[in-house]
Amino acid sequence: MNFAKRRSIIWDFAVTDLKIRYRSSILGFLWTILEPLLFLLVLYVVFTNVFENKIQYFALYLLLGIIMWNMLVRGTQMGINGIISRSGLLTKIYIPASIPAISSTLTALIMFTFEMTVFGVFMVAFQFIPPYTIIIFPLIVILETILIVGLNLPLSVINVRVRDIQFIWNIALHAGFFLHPVFYRMDILPKEIQNILQFSPMVKILNFAHDAVLYGKLPTIQDSIIAITGSLVVFGLGYLIFKKFS
Repeated sequence: MNFAKRRSIIWDFAVTDLKIRYRSSILGFLWTILEPLLFLLVLYVVFTNVFENKIQYFALYLLLGIIMWNMLVRGTQMGINGIISRSGLLTKIYIPASIPAISSTLTALIMFTFEMTVFGVFMVAFQFIPPYTIIIFPLIVILETILIVGLNLPLSVINVRVRDIQFIWNIALHAGFFLHPVFYRMDILPKEIQNILQFSPMVKILNFAHDAVLYGKLPTIQDSIIAITGSLVVFGLGYLIFKKFS
């Protein structure tokens, strides 16, 4: 199967996943926008009225963190069931088993684009002028995309044999939400925990996004190396596991 054919199938799968996700829904694609906004409202009320919060531009910080984290959650939750949901098609005609993992990531990326449009509206509403460092934001998104594909490849094939993995992964995502700087800065955590979490590529990606979009700070060389290396290691190991089980 040539590259053009694979690219066409990946796009068709991604669009189909998006349509199926909101099929029979009254609001349809509007949920892509409403979901992060409702979550933002809940967390904003909690962390501005119940807990002390000193984060500058907190509403934008929180919304950006939710959008970045949602991309990981949606991409992997759809990707983990990618092969199973298309098992009938995969057994009838030859389609590389990696395509569902990639197309699920593309679906999450499309939804991410919709949500970032809303983020742009919020920046206008708050009269926030982003710093020049926002130009590296697409590179940060590419890094997260590589990470998601690297997770989807092994999760999708392991889930075919051990269905428990999807439940374990959902628990990991819920725990990860509170262990990653989505609604707080890393410096509020004990130093010991920071030393462990600093090796998580997603921690670096969230920090990069917040700093580049809101605070005009570029990633340090050390942090960039950790983030890029971590994402590539996840992708490489994921690919090797995928090849072994596929």
